Amino acid sequence: MATLSRRVSIKCLKSWKNYQHWTTSLHLRRHLVLPCLKYDSYHKTFRALISHARLLHSSAGNYGKVESFNLSDIGEGIREVEVKEWFVKVGDRVSQFESICEVKSDKAAVTITSRYDGIIRKIYYDVDEIALVGKPLVDIELDGDASDPKRVEVVEAVSDSSTDDLMTKVKGHNVLATPAVRKMAIEYKINLSDVKGMGKDGRVMKEDILQYLEDKDKRKMAPVKPTTTFPKEPPHVTPVAKPKSVPSVPQKPTQRPVIGQDKTEPIRGVRKAMVKIMTEALRIPPFGYYDEIDVTQLVKLRSEVKAVAEARGIRISYMPFIIKATSLALLQYPILNSSVDEKCENITYKAAHNIGLAMDTKEGLLVPNVKNVQSLTVFEIASELNRLQTFGESGKLGQEDLTGGTFSLSNIGSIGGTYARPVIVPPEVAIGALGKIQVLPRFDENENVKKAHIMLVSWSADHRIIEGATMARFSNLWKSYLENPSLMLLDLK
Repeated sequence: MATLSRRVSIKCLKSWKNYQHWTTSLHLRRHLVLPCLKYDSYHKTFRALISHARLLHSSAGNYGKVESFNLSDIGEGIREVEVKEWFVKVGDRVSQFESICEVKSDKAAVTITSRYDGIIRKIYYDVDEIALVGKPLVDIELDGDASDPKRVEVVEAVSDSSTDDLMTKVKGHNVLATPAVRKMAIEYKINLSDVKGMGKDGRVMKEDILQYLEDKDKRKMAPVKPTTTFPKEPPHVTPVAKPKSVPSVPQKPTQRPVIGQDKTEPIRGVRKAMVKIMTEALRIPPFGYYDEIDVTQLVKLRSEVKAVAEARGIRISYMPFIIKATSLALLQYPILNSSVDEKCENITYKAAHNIGLAMDTKEGLLVPNVKNVQSLTVFEIASELNRLQTFGESGKLGQEDLTGGTFSLSNIGSIGGTYARPVIVPPEVAIGALGKIQVLPRFDENENVKKAHIMLVSWSADHRIIEGATMARFSNLWKSYLENPSLMLLDLK
């Protein structure tokens, strides 16, 4: 059987000479050697050799074909995106599902992956240019088997020791990373498996490599604990008169650069989305409602549970309590958790409470939302808020985080304001703006002055379907939950 296998191997190798594109060691390893190593008997090796010889023969006609890879629809009716970063260049080899570039719509950043195995032959857009959905993004020269979507390879478990030796040489093979990051890891001789990826699904980013190198340098430069020694008693020295201190001279303030000429640039990305949404919002007749809440008991509760939250690895603020109180009030007034169509002819009551929180990020105003708040505990809401805030600061919020909201809150108080008139985000029908918590004097029930923690709230509602009385009753219930947090226990399910 061993002699027969060698004969088949020689026959296959001779047939490859008729197809010049299969002579490289890369394709030899990929299409013959590795699959053969995955079989643990000569009989299976013989069958694998015959199968792959047929595959090489059938796919030869497809080799060299250049396929235009069009930008597919990324949802939400988006027709164009801005190219933010290329992970490949002309001449690079890519595999299926390997990242090609990152694009940004008016809602979120999306990573585009390859559908084919092959070589990049043309890139249609530069960084910061606008790419159109349905139009070519890159041209890829296909490998022989790349254009046959029906072909499925069945990979059996690897048991041969030679296969294990071969795969262990490719360190970080199963780690998600772009070609640029892998090249960077090779240059610095880093095993990607040792790097903690902070990208989506654990993807290793360039920043993660740099952080790994920085941490490595810090470990090398850590000071060695000195050996304890007892210094000799210093000789007696006559003290010298202390010189008079010289008054410090105030430095001249740094001058801010003056812009020499006007500059015009296109409105793109998040700001372009704001133009569209705010223009639509101003067609809605709003109803405003304003009130103040004494959150002294909430401040006390938060201080009591803060240590418990930290023990669970959660940073807890007042927002998780406020969001949960909002959800409980929405259960009693579901019309505030609804949406209307463009002509305001139909109203849809939403089952899920996907409560959005407006965030001021370096990309602009974003409103990610916490999904299904009605089913979450306060700690679970806090954990999800931590994730959204971290991703928002690093520009990694995904499409799922930014879509599907049913009700919104704007925490203007985190910047310092006490009052704002929030703008409704269509197709939602209501939004609230929260002011900062202030310590102010107030009268108690016995008309004695007391110290109170006061927060102002401003509501805006779509007056086409929301009556003022409904908004006021909702606000009163929400206010009662925050002024006496124990009441929330009575309505929890």
